[in-house]
Amino acid sequence: MRITITLTYRDRDLSIVKKCLDSLKVQTLNDFKVILVDYGSLVEYAEAIEILAKKYSFIEFISCPVQGQLWNKSRAINIALKQCQTPYFLVGDIDLIFHPDFVKTANALASENIVYFKYSFLSKEESLKDKNFTDYEIDFVGGEAITGTTLFPTNSLKKVNGYDEFYHGWGAEDTDIHRRLKTSGLAVNFYDQDILVKHQWHPKAYRSKNSTSPFHSNLERVNHNYMELTINNKSVLANTNTNWGILPFKDDYIKLLQKPDSEINVQPIDFHFSALLAQLKNFNKQVVKIQISQVNSKDKLFQNVKKYLKKKHFKYLKLETVNNLLLEEIIKNYRNNPYTYSFNRKAGSINLIIYFK
Repeated sequence: MRITITLTYRDRDLSIVKKCLDSLKVQTLNDFKVILVDYGSLVEYAEAIEILAKKYSFIEFISCPVQGQLWNKSRAINIALKQCQTPYFLVGDIDLIFHPDFVKTANALASENIVYFKYSFLSKEESLKDKNFTDYEIDFVGGEAITGTTLFPTNSLKKVNGYDEFYHGWGAEDTDIHRRLKTSGLAVNFYDQDILVKHQWHPKAYRSKNSTSPFHSNLERVNHNYMELTINNKSVLANTNTNWGILPFKDDYIKLLQKPDSEINVQPIDFHFSALLAQLKNFNKQVVKIQISQVNSKDKLFQNVKKYLKKKHFKYLKLETVNNLLLEEIIKNYRNNPYTYSFNRKAGSINLIIYFK
């Protein structure tokens, strides 16, 4: 066996996933395996995807109990990479339908360099149909900038510490790994001779304002600026100051459901919040529950009056600002820690439960 295909998943419509897996089931060359990583799906999706995965003999299924965490595709990929035993490692997309000769072609193209595949996209109406690969009518075709499906030599990917796990949310991680491997001396080749993947339409992952799931309003911009610095610095290695590809340990996440060792309640006052971030380094082998609550109008008015009178006063931070700063702290320093996070914008409260190992 030469190729391991890795697919990452969270809360996606199972009809889309089934079309993807069915297209792999009918490959003309079946000398491959799939590692399917469920990274923090809600319980109903997590149970359903595991049941579906068991129907395909070529799938190794990995479940990561990271509900309530930011999406981290890089970590999900790296978990599979750490377990990969084949000489080639292909990162795919759970929304794709693969040409029957996809694996055969990838196998022929496998080398010590990188190759990535041209995307084509289906319309919403076409995606709902059930057809053979060649019968699906393409809505439009993507260009070289779409780097989502890539075949790597496994050892070369491991040598640069895999995908950079700083990237959370969506965007930049695929282009980043291309650029770093190119800097390391590998060629990056774009295969566009044939259309071998067709991307199914699905709703954009826009957030509802009523959602309490972790969300950083400027994270895509942070990701892209971080990537630009990586390119400008000609960086090759990622994850140099932290372990990578760490499989979440279920028992650690169970601790989050138990009574915390410490509880911290603070208001979004600038120096209170700064002190909180500094204190996080001092916890060890403890579960800590943190709540940051919005200030009431009366207190805000009182501090504004003191400010107007040029007296000492509190500087309140917007909860959205606190949310972004706290999530950045987690991404930079605690992303491998078991945690669950929520931000209720209506109630005006941020809640973080985190286990410091």
